[in-house]
Amino acid sequence: MKYFHLVWSALMRRKTRTLFTMFSVLAAFLLFGMLDSVRTSFADAGHSVSGAHQLITMSKLGLGNQLPLSLQSRLEAVPGLTAVARVSWFGGIYQDPKNFFPNEAVSANYFAVQDAVVLPPDQLKAFQSTRDGAVVGATLAKRFGWKVGQQIPLEATIWPQKDGSNTWTFKLVGIFHARDASEKSIEGVMFFRWKYFDEARQFAQGSVGWYQTRVANPEHADQVATAIDALSKNSDHETKTVTANAFTASFISQLANIGLIVGAIMAAVFFTLILLTGNTMAQAVRERIPELAVLKTIGFSNRSVLLLVLAEAVLLVVIGGVAGMLLAAGVVGGLKAALGSQLPMAPVGGSIWGEALILMILIGVVVGVLPALRGMRLKIVDALAGR
Repeated sequence: MKYFHLVWSALMRRKTRTLFTMFSVLAAFLLFGMLDSVRTSFADAGHSVSGAHQLITMSKLGLGNQLPLSLQSRLEAVPGLTAVARVSWFGGIYQDPKNFFPNEAVSANYFAVQDAVVLPPDQLKAFQSTRDGAVVGATLAKRFGWKVGQQIPLEATIWPQKDGSNTWTFKLVGIFHARDASEKSIEGVMFFRWKYFDEARQFAQGSVGWYQTRVANPEHADQVATAIDALSKNSDHETKTVTANAFTASFISQLANIGLIVGAIMAAVFFTLILLTGNTMAQAVRERIPELAVLKTIGFSNRSVLLLVLAEAVLLVVIGGVAGMLLAAGVVGGLKAALGSQLPMAPVGGSIWGEALILMILIGVVVGVLPALRGMRLKIVDALAGR
């Protein structure tokens, strides 16, 4: 801290250049904070279900494998569960592939398990009593201008009907809202009757995509999950029971390797950042060669000059990096509130900050080491002579 004023003065010698470089660092660490939040969430998902009140039981082999319908009665007998619902992914398209939205076949009692939605009692009753009934979220209804009583056709991408047709038509009997703003994303989903789906599909009757269950005491969720998975142990349909967030992570991970994608993006971003910041530091030191020679003349050692230049590089990266991480924390918080569990994102907490600070220091040292070595090896006579 003794020579901080020297480091700061050198850093702000070219204010415009420094600010633009800091902005680049800010953008890089904003991206790092957001992407590492997603990566951390996917890495941590499913490690424990303690404290969860909704559990998802799927095939241990992945979501592409179905579970038998006969498993439901055995799940209902597991102590600690208050409700068991069937769910199957449908994946239909409305009019155009660009109009894709999540749509699932669910059992009539699904809304006894899924408490993230508010569906008027009369519409819930209509859903339970209408064979081809469907309910949609308010956001989805507004998007397409749907009204209760309307017929909604979907083109199947996985499940054709017995007659070979890919067109499924559902009667809209209800429009639901999210119970909490943090679950707003569920308003973009459509649910329809699983029984109608199972009777009409061309193949795999009597199979279920996954079971969604409700736990009486969330603190006992780990024990309940273990008991559920024990039901199918050593069978041809072994299960894995996870929380809703872990399930979403598993679903998305089947589409892409999140860790690999995040790693590749960040490697490209930080490689570019090192080149940009390194160029800035090289120019800064080249412009100040006479000043560094003066510092040596008045008694600064080679080691002191080396550390001053390194400190300048590290400070440049740390200021921009901290600003980017603070912004990332705010953005992640806003996205979590807007998307809910649709895209799992961990808070930008201590572990992510720790990784970021280590990266800031390492990048600062990497971009500053060559200019610092040049300053350390500087010969006073040559520098003052402009050679």
